[in-house]
Amino acid sequence: MADGIKIIDNNKKAYFDYFIEDTYEAGIALVGCEVKSIRAGQVNLKDSFCIVKGGEIFLMNAHIKPYEKGSYFNVDAKRPRKLLLHKKEIDKLRGAVTQKSYTIVPTKIYFRQGLVKVEVGLAKGKELHDKRKSIADREAKRQIDRAVKEYR
Repeated sequence: MADGIKIIDNNKKAYFDYFIEDTYEAGIALVGCEVKSIRAGQVNLKDSFCIVKGGEIFLMNAHIKPYEKGSYFNVDAKRPRKLLLHKKEIDKLRGAVTQKSYTIVPTKIYFRQGLVKVEVGLAKGKELHDKRKSIADREAKRQIDRAVKEYR
């Protein structure tokens, strides 16, 4: 936990499906009960993505479970959530998405000094043979680790 960072959820599927070229740290606009759910670890970024709409970036399809002890203040679990980035960063991301066919995907959600942050990555989709190579590399690393552990 360096710099007061507490990672809540990693999006491993994003690293499997995409080449992450660049990452940005973004704040996220939430209501109080959502922060309590995130603090309890009730968040899933697996199938989430980001879109640029009207000069703003929104996190779509991220599942934040409604807070159990909340009342009528609970909101929809998969509602669009606004990401807070600088205008220059938004313009750079918008240009990459529209001209170079990139995608914006969230890679992790974490707390930094008491604030919820989302790391978003500028990503390019992998082809099927790239995914197979990732699986083969992971299996080779696993076998090497087993051999080293067995040798000791």
